[in-house]
Parts: sequence; C-alpha cells; structure tokens
Amino acid sequence: MQSSQTKKLAEQLVARDRQHIWHPYSSATQHPPLYPIARAEGVRLYLKDGRVLIDGMSSWWSVIHGYNHAELNEAITQQLDKMAHVMFGGLTHEPAVQLAETLVRLTPEGLNRVFFSDSGSVAVEVAIKMVLQYWQSRGQSGKHKLLSLRRGYHGDTFAAMSVCDPDTGMHHLFHEILVQQIFSDSPGCRFDQPWDDAYIQDFETQITSHSEQLAAVILEPIVQGTGGMNFYSPEFLRRVRALCSKHNVLLIADEIATGFGRTGKLFACEHAGISPDILCLGKSLTAGYMTLAATLCTDEIAVGISEGEASVFMHGPTFMANPLACSVALKSCEILEREPWQKWVARLEQVMSKELSPARELPQVADVRVLGGIGVIELKEPITLANEQDKFVQAGIWVRPFGKLVYIMPPFVISELDLTKLCRALVEVVKTIHP
Repeated sequence: MQSSQTKKLAEQLVARDRQHIWHPYSSATQHPPLYPIARAEGVRLYLKDGRVLIDGMSSWWSVIHGYNHAELNEAITQQLDKMAHVMFGGLTHEPAVQLAETLVRLTPEGLNRVFFSDSGSVAVEVAIKMVLQYWQSRGQSGKHKLLSLRRGYHGDTFAAMSVCDPDTGMHHLFHEILVQQIFSDSPGCRFDQPWDDAYIQDFETQITSHSEQLAAVILEPIVQGTGGMNFYSPEFLRRVRALCSKHNVLLIADEIATGFGRTGKLFACEHAGISPDILCLGKSLTAGYMTLAATLCTDEIAVGISEGEASVFMHGPTFMANPLACSVALKSCEILEREPWQKWVARLEQVMSKELSPARELPQVADVRVLGGIGVIELKEPITLANEQDKFVQAGIWVRPFGKLVYIMPPFVISELDLTKLCRALVEVVKTIHP
C-alpha cells in the first residue's frame, strides 16, 4: 500500500539521486520518472513507495531464475567467506576453473578456451581483439575489418559500437570517429518463414567481395536484440557459417542476450546446429547477480595468437574471473542443467503467443512476434519513454520499451498466472498509445 510517508521517502531518494547520478541513456537536464526500489523477490519488484510490480524485463534480460533465489544467495555467501576477489594474473581458483569447464561442456563444440571479463561490451571487445591479433600472428594483417549485420547491436564501448548498425542504431552520433566496418542487410527471413536464397544474397556479396580484408563476421544468432528484436531463420545462420568457412573468415556469435535458454535452446546457435569460432556470453551468465562475461574461442585461435609476435593475448581486466561472480554463475548453470527450463521457456512462448495476440488488431501496432522467452509488440511509430513509462507502472508491471518496441523477457520461473497478468496489462497499456 502506498502511504504519504513512503511516498515522501521515495520522492526524497529521487531528489538525492538527481543531484549526482547519471542513469543509462538519460539526460542530465531532463528528468523522466524514476522509481526507487526497496527489494525484489521472485518476479516482483517492491518499490519504496509501497507499490509492487511484476517484472517483465528480468533486469535487462539477465535474472532468469528470479530475484533473491535461495541457492544463488547461498553460493555467493559461501564464496564470500573464502575470498571476495583475487587478481587473475598468475593466480587461479576453483570457481573459475569449474565455470570454464562447465561453459566448454555446455556451449557448441570446439570452443575450448575461455577468457573472462566484466561485461558484455567488453566480451565483444575481447572477441574483436582476438580476431585481429590472430590474423596478425598468422602474417595476414590485411585482414582487419569486420562484417556485421544491419539492425545489429553489440554494446556501447568503441570497438563494439563500430559493429552496431551505423545508421539506425543508438551510436550513429559516433559514426565518423569509429573504425569503419562493413555491413550487410539485416536478415529478411522470419524465424519460421520458408527459405529463399535471395535472403542471403547481400551477405554473400559482401563476404565474397571483401574476404581479403575481413577478419571476422559478427552477428547475434537468430535474434537481433536491441537493434530491433528481429527473429530470423536458422537457415540464414547456417549459410553464414558455410560462407565464413569457404572464404577463410572467422565467425563471432554474440550470444550475450540469447545465451542460457532465452530462445528455447540453451544457445541460439543450436537452432542452426552450428559452432562459431568465437562466442560471447554475458547477461544471464550469473543469473543477474553480478557483472561477468566470457569470450570462448577455439584452440586454433588461442594457439595462433600465442605463436605470434606478442606470444600472449593482449588483454587483462582487473576483476577478471571474480570468484563471487564465478561461483554464482556456476550455480546458475547447475540449476539450468537440473531443472526443466525447456518446459518453462516453452510455457512462456505459449502464454505470450496467446495473450499478446489481441494487440495485432490495434491500429497502432505493426507486428506481434514471440520466440522462446521473448515477446514483442512492434508499434508503427516510436514512443517517448518519458510519456509512457508511468502507464506501465500504474498497471502494476515493469516494462521498459524503446523506439517502436514494447517487449518482455520475463524470468523463466514466472507463473502462468503472473505471466498472463503481465501480458494482459501490457496490451491494455498499448491500447492507450495513440496511433
């Protein structure tokens, strides 16, 4: 219940926040709504003003097991009693070794080397450095460009920004100072759409004409996330893998958003039955508990780099393989292997497909699509977050739309009842958005 006292305390915290804190993708002069949170439990966010929200975002797609999970809490607490952190240069520890072994076992075949870092963007930076250093070590320094897909998103740091969509992405303001990469059309084939060779034509043209320059292709397998929530055919991914092998170009799969079950497969590459040369992981790796990312590569890449001029891979984050983060990531993987997450995600897909379907009839809606644990309502026109965010909160749900996309990626453990409430409230709010 919202009381005058709790509301006042929440307002005071917002005022203090605005004196010093700069939030992601926010203005320092304009102040959209902020919602102070007191605690989180399961799939619910408890605001300081007394309101309770069903979380549709999994805290930017990471909290797959829900909040305040007893086993994850215990894993991090037990590790805290041993050590919170230790440098990874010249030292190692059990949580990192076990986690690396687990990731090698779970991920597509051939990815035998694991490099830990701090965030998804850095995992992409590491992948790009790997391919550049690999080709330098092999005496082919002319292979220094990357081929990326339009509507793609790979992070906010500089190398990662260079492979995001240069025109419609969030980073077009930096286009002139970023390394100029090569881009191909976004896949035009829906996930369940019949295949036509025309869908791969532009990509084949780009990789064929630039193969001497290309160090790697980078893409988000099956689901292009922040760039547009585009779900594309596994056949496109199979064709990309074959073309990379044919033209001696490495393949980087950015599974930061799709990894650990979100699309209905443990990793989205499994939809196409392919293995990349490099795989980037983050977000759900620790089930949202701590920041941790990993870049996996083949033995060929690791050995190739190590036989080059530097003889070592030139990267080393201070908090690499943090023991607390590795411990909770290991427990999250254990839970996934033990529990029927595939059934959970299939249930998410079934309920979202049914409950979001009525939005198709709304004049302001361009499309509704669902895949695995991802539900998307695409509007015909972009919305202003500052104008619409409070509508979702008033409806008792936490949803964070962007551009034309109103989407949800709820925790896997959400009940059918809560998911139905979430979807129906979402559709009701969309009805109020003017076409």
